[in-house]
Amino acid sequence: MLAAGALLGVPGTAQAAATTTVPGTASPAVHTMPLAGAVPSARDMTVQVWLKPDLAGAAAFADAVATPGSAEFHHYLGPDAYTARFGPSAAHARAVAAWLSTKGLTRVHISDGRDYVSATGPASTVQSAFRVRINRYRAQEPLGGTTLIQSNDRDVSVPAPLAPDVLGVTGMSGARPDTTRTAAAPQTQSRPRTLARAQATAAPKAPACSGYWAQHTHPLHPAYQGLSTASLPVCGYSARQIRAAYGATWTDTGKGQTVALTEDEAPTAMFRTLTEYARTNHLPAPKPSQFREVRAGTSCGTSTRGAAQATAVDDEAEMDSEAVYAMAPGADQLMVVGGGCDEDQALLDAALSVLTGDGKRPSASIVSNSWQIPLGMVPAKTVHAIDVRAAAEGVGMYFSSGDTPGLTVTDSDPYAVAVGGTSLGIGATDNRVFETGWSSDYGSLEHGKWSDLGISGGGGGTSLVDGQPAYQKGVVPPSMSRVRVGKRVATDRAVPDIAADADLDTGLLTGYTESGSDGKPGPYRTMVNAGTSLACPLIAGLIADAQQGRTTAFGFSDPLIYRLAGTRAYHDVLPVDSRTPQRNRAVYLAADGSGGAPGVDVLGSQERPSTEQVAAKGYDTMTGVGTPNGAAFIAGLRRAAP
Repeated sequence: MLAAGALLGVPGTAQAAATTTVPGTASPAVHTMPLAGAVPSARDMTVQVWLKPDLAGAAAFADAVATPGSAEFHHYLGPDAYTARFGPSAAHARAVAAWLSTKGLTRVHISDGRDYVSATGPASTVQSAFRVRINRYRAQEPLGGTTLIQSNDRDVSVPAPLAPDVLGVTGMSGARPDTTRTAAAPQTQSRPRTLARAQATAAPKAPACSGYWAQHTHPLHPAYQGLSTASLPVCGYSARQIRAAYGATWTDTGKGQTVALTEDEAPTAMFRTLTEYARTNHLPAPKPSQFREVRAGTSCGTSTRGAAQATAVDDEAEMDSEAVYAMAPGADQLMVVGGGCDEDQALLDAALSVLTGDGKRPSASIVSNSWQIPLGMVPAKTVHAIDVRAAAEGVGMYFSSGDTPGLTVTDSDPYAVAVGGTSLGIGATDNRVFETGWSSDYGSLEHGKWSDLGISGGGGGTSLVDGQPAYQKGVVPPSMSRVRVGKRVATDRAVPDIAADADLDTGLLTGYTESGSDGKPGPYRTMVNAGTSLACPLIAGLIADAQQGRTTAFGFSDPLIYRLAGTRAYHDVLPVDSRTPQRNRAVYLAADGSGGAPGVDVLGSQERPSTEQVAAKGYDTMTGVGTPNGAAFIAGLRRAAP
């Protein structure tokens, strides 16, 4: 999907004598898109003017505290100490706040760590203050159809004296409809929300899914891409199955660790849901002290956020919590729900609030961010500033690599741990049958003829902006790290770093509490869920297991993760080939009775010209260094960080 605000403005010449353009959210593509109308002038908007810290100094410090062997290794800063040493000055923050007030904006607020100054006002006032027009445009979807996006029509402007202290401006891009892949056809998503498939309410005559991999297979008539047999998708793995696949143990359960989960929508009765999930999956019941839900950011009186999910179940937050609990039932969970008029800012606020904590320490040392922001949606330096602060404070920021091929602004930053996706077969005895990179070619069978509808899969690739970080040198092969930028060849940051199960065909059976028409919690329901939104909390849970009993957190863990590349700490995720049994190469998706055609997912499809990704022995741009190998992964991290 083409995201709203797909191009950021960059510092340039002054548009007027007293103003200078700075990074905003203006898409160059909007000039070629049909205009769908202006944003209502009275609609409330909350904007954030991000302030420029000492990023170079903070990054150097973050490298030192994250690198084993450094004299500063694991000597982290508290939130207030970070702000005092590297943050923007209080005077600069007050100057920006004063300017916003003079432009007629209200609720002007300097964030706790002076990372940004926020202000609220009607769209007409925001447009006047930043010298832009905020419109809606019709964008073409990759797989057909159109969607509405919201973007300012040019780079934002701020007073020239303030420009040197401003990283960028966010909050002008509006909510975008979220898409959900059903059994009928894959869809490209702008952010990895819940990939979910509802279970059938009545038992079909023939099985539509399997309790374990290849329990049921189905013939393909006619054959598709040379395949005449396919397995049925799993009905959703249990906690027992996914724990066995990645070697989670009952010795290391994450006890004493806190995992933060950042969300933009609050779940219904989450602790009650988690308790029921634990009961049905034969896990220890969570203690009330193990789960806490808090709000971050500001409210928005006329927000339309969440409208896209009004007619469908969105159990993203539930899946995040349950995936962490499956891997780390002894860990504490802090669910942070962001607010505000803009979805992206709500999520950034949620992440940032963990880092500011109580001033003395962050609220958690592991943050699972099961979402993505597409390239161009927000200034990349704002995400970079958050990730650098996290690394300096000893907080690991784990981001989904996304549910479409390619990079995002959130996964490509060198200080983010990007979590990619796999297709995972777990057998009748909880054995690992196979695991390959999640990249499925979907075919639809209509009137006895197959139609190829394209690739769905996890994100990854090579950055055109960020150079190769030191931790990737010698691990990422030149074929995956070298890119052409203009007339030169650069060696840049490759994504993802690590991976776990993400394919809906091999997803996790998760639960949610239905919300009744009276607003009260209703019955507990289950759905099959997946996406890199699943992979990210699975990895976060295993990191919590590895941190158990340690006096210091791993913090930004990529330097440790790459030190273990090529060892028993990982399952090397390999591509499928002609020698792979057909039942492990394709998944048959029966028609669901709603008029949709049956289909097939060909697993591990590699079409590098269209996805710019490849699965291979060793590091690859679908699964990074591989997937965790239980006790060996935990022991390896502990040895790498003495």
